[in-house]
Amino acid sequence: MTQIAARPEASPAVVQGVTELDDRETRFQRRMVLIVTVLPFAGFIAAVASLWGTGLSPLDAALFFAFYCLTGLGVTVGYHRLLTHGSFDGPPWIRAAFAIGGSMALQGSVISWVAAHRRHHAYSDREGDPHSPHLDEGEGLGGVLRGLWHAHMGWLFSPETTSLERWAPDLVKDPVIRRIDSLFPLWSLLTLTLPALIGFAVTGTLWGAVTAFLWGSLARITFLHHVTWSVNSVCHFYGKRPFASRDFSTNNWLLALVSFGESWHNNHHAFPTAARHGILKGQFDSSALVIRGLQRLGLARDVKMPNEKQLAAKRM
Repeated sequence: MTQIAARPEASPAVVQGVTELDDRETRFQRRMVLIVTVLPFAGFIAAVASLWGTGLSPLDAALFFAFYCLTGLGVTVGYHRLLTHGSFDGPPWIRAAFAIGGSMALQGSVISWVAAHRRHHAYSDREGDPHSPHLDEGEGLGGVLRGLWHAHMGWLFSPETTSLERWAPDLVKDPVIRRIDSLFPLWSLLTLTLPALIGFAVTGTLWGAVTAFLWGSLARITFLHHVTWSVNSVCHFYGKRPFASRDFSTNNWLLALVSFGESWHNNHHAFPTAARHGILKGQFDSSALVIRGLQRLGLARDVKMPNEKQLAAKRM
């Protein structure tokens, strides 16, 4: 039965690799976060409004789905399992392709994303975790809601920065990944404009470009943002805990399909380097299917998975 996660024991942590932004940097960061979060959401509202009297065209639906999968898998397979945890390895062009796909999700540049996520695992649900819903949330329902808001997206406005050299030194030293990271503005521009250009090329009309932009860019970015953020918030608060871990991570089956298997989050925190998060029977994990396909094509190697003895040792 699904339930709120019970609080595990956690020892105090000495936070490393975190620095405070000055006032100017904080203002700039918050303005950029507002643009990246509010603009796509406004576009989502406009996209829904565009359905009035016309419905969703097959082209706009295809663009939404294609770019959602491209950028979503860029985050889950590329940013997360490949580059953050080293769950598998592959040729440099595979690493680069997934890093670019993840960059086009508009969730931050590749090295900064990886650094923040590694820090999350080091201090998961303890002081130093950038997006735990369980730190200083206060009492009662209001405290719970404040904690969930912080974990979902409030943490993006925090006046601090995670050290790339401390948390992602391997990627800082990788010239290809470092170049992709530096070109994040270009990937942001492409993810916003490519659907509109395709819409115009296929329909030959300005309205076709507009609706493609609303659905293939803004609505898709908004939906993927909130799915990813829900793993930070919902999957550290509500769901099942089949494996022992030192945090509040839970499995939430409702998010499994749209999150490409990322919501089997208790499994992931119990076995962080596992290439498959849906490790139990019936746990669908499309990211793991992609990695398996790459492995069969000879494009993924050193694919990591826990053995039966390791699984049994952590079963609750």
